[in-house]
This record gives sequence, C-alpha cells and structure tokens, in this order.
Amino acid sequence: MKVAIPVWQGRVSPVLDTAGRLVVVDVEDGEEQRRGEEILSESSPMARASQLAGLDVDVLLCGAISRPLENALASSGIQLVSRLCGEIEEVLAAFLDGRLLKDKLFLMPGCCGSQRQFQARGRRGGWKHRGNGRGQW
Repeated sequence: MKVAIPVWQGRVSPVLDTAGRLVVVDVEDGEEQRRGEEILSESSPMARASQLAGLDVDVLLCGAISRPLENALASSGIQLVSRLCGEIEEVLAAFLDGRLLKDKLFLMPGCCGSQRQFQARGRRGGWKHRGNGRGQW
C-alpha cells in the first residue's frame, strides 16, 4: 500500500489544494518499506487527483481539502483521511499503529471528532472506515 502525506515544514500541510510537496511511503505488513518525496505540480482538482493516482497512492492523509478535490480523489479511488494536523513522523506512526483516528491530538483545530466523516473508497480493497473513528483500517 502507498500512503501519501502532503508536507509543509515537516508537518501535514494545512491545505491539500495548495500543497507543493508530498511524502509517499510504501507500507507492507504495517511496516514502512520505502519513502520518497514528490512535487505536486498540478493545481486543478482533477489534474491533482490524476497526478496522485499516477503515483499509485492508495491512502492520502491530509489537512483541509476543498470539496472539488475531495470528489476528484474519490473518483480516482484514493482513500482519504482529512482534517489532520501534526508532525509527519507522528502522523505516519499513528496511522501505522492504528491510533490515528482514536487520538484527538491529530485533529485540526476546530474539528469535532464525533462528527468527522472519512472517505473510504479504494481501487484495491484496503482498509474501510466510515463514521466517527470506530472503523478499522
């Protein structure tokens, strides 16, 4: 599985639509195998979603996101967990450990944990999550 996180100054980029860089991590059996960085060169929602799909991203962990980009990513089959904040290493570790949705530390300020909704659509199966943080990865 490939997990992508938009990055700004070592943290999850506050807004995916304007992020310029992306950390892409290959994960096998719950362990990080490889890591790389990609430049996000596309700006329109459809083109940006297409760029991410071209990188074979399965799961995208991000901060704020516009509705058009969220819809484009869903159409591309990329699973999305949005409204996150924090240091990249901490967010990735929490995702790999299955604590990401359980720890309010990673919620963007002003987000209500009990009302968060996540997209869980994937082109290769993978984790499924719906609702308020009690689903499984």
